[in-house]
Amino acid sequence: MTSLNWTQTHQEQQSAGWRLEMQAIITRNGVETPEPLKATVTGSLPSWLQGVLIRNGPGKFSVGDSKYNHWFDGMSLLHSFTFTHGEVIYRSQFLKSKTYQRNMKANRIVVSEFGTMIYPDPCKNIFSRFFTHLSNVIPDFTDNNLINVIRYGRDYYASSEVNYMNQIDPATLDTVGRVNYRNHIALNLATAHPHYDQEGNTYNMGTAVIGLGPPKYLIFKIPADPSDANKSALKDVQHVSSFPFRSRRFPSYFHSFGMTENYIVFVEQPFKLDVLKLATAYFRDTHWGACLKFDKGDITVFNIIDKKSGKRSATTFCGDALVVFHHINAYEEAGHVVVDLISYKDSNLYDMFYLHNLRQETKDFIEDASQFSPPTCQRFVLPLQSHQESPRGVNLVTLTDTTAEAVMREDGTIHCRPETLFSGLELPNINYKYSGKKYRYFYGSRMEWSPHPNKIAKFDIVTKTCQQWQQDNCFPSEPVFVASPDAQEEDDGVLLSSIVSPDPNILPFMLVLDAKNMKEIARATIPAQVHIDLHGVFIPADH
Repeated sequence: MTSLNWTQTHQEQQSAGWRLEMQAIITRNGVETPEPLKATVTGSLPSWLQGVLIRNGPGKFSVGDSKYNHWFDGMSLLHSFTFTHGEVIYRSQFLKSKTYQRNMKANRIVVSEFGTMIYPDPCKNIFSRFFTHLSNVIPDFTDNNLINVIRYGRDYYASSEVNYMNQIDPATLDTVGRVNYRNHIALNLATAHPHYDQEGNTYNMGTAVIGLGPPKYLIFKIPADPSDANKSALKDVQHVSSFPFRSRRFPSYFHSFGMTENYIVFVEQPFKLDVLKLATAYFRDTHWGACLKFDKGDITVFNIIDKKSGKRSATTFCGDALVVFHHINAYEEAGHVVVDLISYKDSNLYDMFYLHNLRQETKDFIEDASQFSPPTCQRFVLPLQSHQESPRGVNLVTLTDTTAEAVMREDGTIHCRPETLFSGLELPNINYKYSGKKYRYFYGSRMEWSPHPNKIAKFDIVTKTCQQWQQDNCFPSEPVFVASPDAQEEDDGVLLSSIVSPDPNILPFMLVLDAKNMKEIARATIPAQVHIDLHGVFIPADH
């Protein structure tokens, strides 16, 4: 990725102006619109598009005179777009977590986050300060669940990557109450990107770092229907598998994982959490984000776990060092597991989202961002039929539609070399009916380190072609695919994306694209401030 050659033309000055305005939109405090607000629809919404799209992301970056350091620290702001009979209704509310309530009551930030460590008010008495210090011997994480909205049983939860979640009412966005994973399963961290099988069961992964027993990774399953309709489905949690870290002190960080019909795919990457640093971060005057490190000299290990038996493959599949946050899809074919994900060459992506970086002048931002590793969509293929007698030094992948390779080394490990599908796309989404199955299309947001607007992209894995949607000075959120109820083909459906703009003449709008040709079929303009978000879920009206 190269730096841009800047000349002071009128167009570039205007682009720089939009960049500064966009910085303000990204880092400003959001506002609530708790009462239903009717959007103005232009175009024609499909009659079958009935349901609610709920989005989640950081939306409050200062309280009183105190400010967060990192974009991922901002307090959760939920949005909903309800589609009913050709109309769109918008709402937004801050997640009323314990963190939110404590911060607002104190009129300052009093709960530590990923990139912001908080210390007791020096005006408090010595006993209060001592209690605060003592409680940080074993850190109790924030419940500011700002990443995603996930389903367990019939309930929906705002989630992040800690042991706390907050149940929400999908219709009103009201916060129902806080849930602690540890009341049901012994873990300290869990992903905000679970998977759902065809029966509606939910699979997720977590990490047990501190507590009884040795540290380990955990895979668990929540049944689609709770055994007691009056109780949370979490009470029916089923242990699927657990296995130790490769390094006891340095578990792999993971934001998501892959799932096929029969397997869980866990990428144990060399982007690691230092457990000792985590336990002592408070006393070392640093934040939890500083406890993550990328070991470029290490390898990446692909763990294949049988969903029924819980057993992990005895074969070690490995690859070069990489960082992965989002999986695209995974599936089985002819004795292979195909794993599509978005990789980075290092972990510097997190650095870009420190608020002082986001607030840089345009030229400085471009120059700094050009040094970061771009997101690359890659395909790894793991030949399950390989064994210790397999020939060394030759490609064991027999699939004919990929250039990915897997070569057994002398020590019996299989080194996997990926096929690069596409570069510059993040926040991937697919037709989830094809999750765990062979598929053709994925969608996402184009990531370009420039003042020019991002785009929504559709990539065709078969033809290796890309279609895009773009509008000047418009910034889309993660696109969400909603399938047509009578779909005959994989891309029969629409893409939904919330759009914001630094241009005061362009109000926020919900964009509806035909997923086949990436053409706009409708938009719902919202006469209110809408904040940029991260992830979300579409809940059909009949669910």
